[in-house]
Amino acid sequence: MSMILKGKTAIVTGASRGIGEAIARSFAEEGANVVICGRKQETLDAVAAKIPGGSVLPVACHVGRAADIQNLIATATAKFGQVDILVNNAATNIAQEPVLQIDEIKFDKMVEVNLKSAFRLMQAVAPGMCERGWGSIINIASISGLRPQYHGMLYSMTKAALIMMTQSYALELGPKGVRVNAICPGLIQTQLSEYYWKDEEKLANQMRTQPVQHLGQPEEIAGLAVLLASDRGSYITGQAIVADGGRTLASL
Repeated sequence: MSMILKGKTAIVTGASRGIGEAIARSFAEEGANVVICGRKQETLDAVAAKIPGGSVLPVACHVGRAADIQNLIATATAKFGQVDILVNNAATNIAQEPVLQIDEIKFDKMVEVNLKSAFRLMQAVAPGMCERGWGSIINIASISGLRPQYHGMLYSMTKAALIMMTQSYALELGPKGVRVNAICPGLIQTQLSEYYWKDEEKLANQMRTQPVQHLGQPEEIAGLAVLLASDRGSYITGQAIVADGGRTLASL
């Protein structure tokens, strides 16, 4: 490994599995101190134990709760001094249903977890990044934020808003040395997306129209996150970078 993140401290939310776990592992391999969060401490402890080195700090945190986020930031800074990299990966999708069946409880929950958590975390860590003149924020959005997901309006809506938040922060924080980007994965083999890939027939239908004909893996998103987190991505900000195997390349 090139250790391109040596000396940097990163927070990765939703890191107990899937894309978040893969990003945390890749960051640690590149020399970063990594604070991982999720809802269950025992699950985080197990993830931390699997990542080589002693630079991973597991902190239980429900990102939908402001007090938990405050504790996460305080714990991270007490341990490592500052936060240089933030990955807003935690998300939920509790409303896989027609738009006319969605209720306000689900609407509020999706906004709270998928969108407001990212806002709270960026508001908490970005000022310090601006003061130091260096920082990288990566928001994990989705191709569903670029095109509507059928029976997934709330997921698409929150991811679309996350992309616009990304661009707005990038516009204002760029002159202060802070880059803000979004990654828009296509179908990745995670627990969150198993509705789309566990059914073999449904998966086969998706792969037929996708130029790269394999199911995306979390590690394929993690590599992109390392680029955006490091100085190798120093000229990239305000972007919603699609990593979907070419799925959104619709042909007529």
